[in-house]
Amino acid sequence: MGGFFGVASQDECVLELFYGVDYHSHLGTRRGGMATYGEGGFNRAIHNIENSPFRTKFDRDVSEMKGHLGIGCISDFEPQPLLIQSKLGSFAITTVGKVNNYHELLELLFNNARSHFQEMTNGQINVTELIAALICEKDSILEGIEYVQQVVDGSMTLLVMTKEGIYAARDRYGRTPLVIGRKKGAYCVSFESHAYINLGYEDYGELGPGEIVFITPDGVKVLKKPGEKMRICSFLWVYYGYPTSSYEEINVEEMRYKCGSMLAKRDKGTVDPDIVAGVPDSGLAHAIGYANESGIPFARPFIKYTPTWPRSFMPTDQSQRDLIARMKLIPVHALIENKKLLLIDDSIVRGTQLRETTEFLYQSGAKEVHIRPACPPLLHGCKFLNFSRSKSDMELITRKVIRDREGENCTAEVLEEYSDPGSCRYAQMIEDIRKRLNFTTLRYHRLDDLLASIGLEPCKVCTYCFNGKE
Repeated sequence: MGGFFGVASQDECVLELFYGVDYHSHLGTRRGGMATYGEGGFNRAIHNIENSPFRTKFDRDVSEMKGHLGIGCISDFEPQPLLIQSKLGSFAITTVGKVNNYHELLELLFNNARSHFQEMTNGQINVTELIAALICEKDSILEGIEYVQQVVDGSMTLLVMTKEGIYAARDRYGRTPLVIGRKKGAYCVSFESHAYINLGYEDYGELGPGEIVFITPDGVKVLKKPGEKMRICSFLWVYYGYPTSSYEEINVEEMRYKCGSMLAKRDKGTVDPDIVAGVPDSGLAHAIGYANESGIPFARPFIKYTPTWPRSFMPTDQSQRDLIARMKLIPVHALIENKKLLLIDDSIVRGTQLRETTEFLYQSGAKEVHIRPACPPLLHGCKFLNFSRSKSDMELITRKVIRDREGENCTAEVLEEYSDPGSCRYAQMIEDIRKRLNFTTLRYHRLDDLLASIGLEPCKVCTYCFNGKE
């Protein structure tokens, strides 16, 4: 995934840019970057943040960089922002999204413009550099951004900073958020709405799907009006979003309380746990909602060790991530021994970490471990955002158990039946997962309940990873 922040101010903006970007650290763990423009021209700094926080790596840059315009990002993938010199002039660019037709667009550029790119590790080309090249195919930055939104298969939300101001564009169907804040003498643009609150900004407005604006210290000019179709990612509320953020005016923490409450209503009379707990951190609010609705006490039978393990996606290697998942969670034996636990996690992807968590609960004396994921079963890898490192749908625990039942050639019609909580195939899949991961009981959040927890019209929310529908 990733997130970004931009500032256009009448005064120096580097410190605000620094803190605004830092407030996106939960969205990525590999690269951080800042670019500014002021009297001395463009400046940029990019650092690897895999083993230390953004603030630590950029502490020195804050004192050295100058400018009244700035953009910055946290990225799980390519280094950015990039500085580009082109026929459209000099600009900085940062992006959030996913490009499924990456190779086709590269071929298009090679054939049409004889473009060349800097090759990164493993022969990959920086996706943000690819987007910049596509923008430069047109006669203006605005036309270039519109062109990008037309040709990219996937999603692409971006910031482009020129000497005059910042272009901000939300992806065509609004799968990711983009919000603007304002205060006297300055405007900011952010992925996360909470990132500017403590910097003195107030809400100005959210960009709509495909909307493009130009931001200066004096105001915000709409260059392209929003489209009517929106498919914002439901996983932003379930997992990725920070609790203090809101998307389409719907707060993440409040949505998670509602989600937990609905899980409790579905469970009424079927289980009798001693305590309700959430897997830190994203499962906690769901668990509080469940406890409030059910009357079963909320407790923390294990604690996340945050001083040195604050983030989930540290290394790229799966086995290392599994080890770190165990290292981060420390059990509280007094709250586990001889207890029946109901545990809520945001989701089950591969199931490896949750199986490990369940095993150490049993080893610590738990009598029962009931699992309640806060979203429906994940049946499809995301086509629109890089929210998972899974390279194949077959890495998903659901698809593994379906393959064991159906063989290699499972049709779309059969997968649709597995997504229906009223079908026999769905019940068989859940029971297979329960046995494989050694849970006492397993019940997923239903898709209709998830949509009700969010509160938007279903047609405005992307649920592809649950039901394969775009």
